[in-house]
Amino acid sequence: MAFFIGREREGRRAYGFDEIALVPGSLTINPADVDISVEIGGIKLQTPFIASAMDGVVDVKFAAAMGHFGGLAVLNLDGIQTRYEDHAEIFSEIQKADPEAATELVQKMYREPIKPELISKRVDQLKKVGIKPAVSCIPQNAEKFGPIAQEAGAAFFFVQATVITVRHLSSSYKTVDIHKFCKEIMKIPVILGNTVQYDATLELMDTGCAALLVGVGPGSACTSRGVLGIGVPQVTATVDCAAARDFYHKQSGNYIPIITDGGMNTGGDICKAFACGADAVMIGSALARAKEAPGGGYHWGMATPHQNLPRGTRIKVGVTGSLEEILFGPARLDDGTQNLAGALRTCMGSVGAPNIRTLQLTEIVIAPDIKHEGKIFQKTQKIGMGK
Repeated sequence: MAFFIGREREGRRAYGFDEIALVPGSLTINPADVDISVEIGGIKLQTPFIASAMDGVVDVKFAAAMGHFGGLAVLNLDGIQTRYEDHAEIFSEIQKADPEAATELVQKMYREPIKPELISKRVDQLKKVGIKPAVSCIPQNAEKFGPIAQEAGAAFFFVQATVITVRHLSSSYKTVDIHKFCKEIMKIPVILGNTVQYDATLELMDTGCAALLVGVGPGSACTSRGVLGIGVPQVTATVDCAAARDFYHKQSGNYIPIITDGGMNTGGDICKAFACGADAVMIGSALARAKEAPGGGYHWGMATPHQNLPRGTRIKVGVTGSLEEILFGPARLDDGTQNLAGALRTCMGSVGAPNIRTLQLTEIVIAPDIKHEGKIFQKTQKIGMGK
């Protein structure tokens, strides 16, 4: 429904995770009996969680742990891992920087050129730890880095921009032919992102991609919404893109998964993303808190190093537990940021959804005050949902 926001100008109401709730069903299921797996590009993931391609979240060690837990971690080919052979000191300097100087320091660190030989080396390291390597780069580097990563043995290749479209115009540089890249250059699954719009999603799905990332600016370390003024709240963005996926499926017979990327801080947010239509979720700050994450309790957005217009910042998330505790528990915190898989399973059991595709059909209500209803003591004491 659209509302007039001024004379002869309409604006559509959009919703975020805090404004909705999921309605329990007439059937309940033992959480241990639900199936939370997802298939992307013909490869099955036992856990539908993907770690964001952010330097403070994913390195080879973290990716190995994530892969062994049944999920997927994406290594950033435009980041520290492929600019420096030994990057421990780089992380240490970023962690120690004063908040006022952090962005400028990150920009400085990312001026070091990317080394193609390190792309091959990182992918090979991922292979040697026994996981399916997943890597990411910006569209401008895709045609150069994609074949290098593919030859080295990558299993997934992500192409990520603040906003990606099939029809990108430029008078100053050669644009990427996404159809050619997905269908001819790459022989492994290509995941494209990011988008939030129905028509753009339909066009992207026709490129031969294996999945799409949904979300513009919702991440905790992203500042695109403030810097550029663009974005759509994740509930509405996910619902719109899921509708495009379902229409494309009916039209072509080809089901292209969508991955809600960013804006999810708790298990409840993740459950809502799936109910809105997501097939998987990509999360950053929730996993940056793991002991295994290379950021050491710090996290910064992918566009933070941009030399001309940074669209991210370094934030402190702290270290709250191991990756296993964050994914599978046992939870030692009361705020919903640990045992994310357990939260998803319990939610599915409560709404009677035996699998992710059924969870996408869950009844949703608009309930902006539901997280505060009856929670006065939690709020005043700043515990649980009152933090």
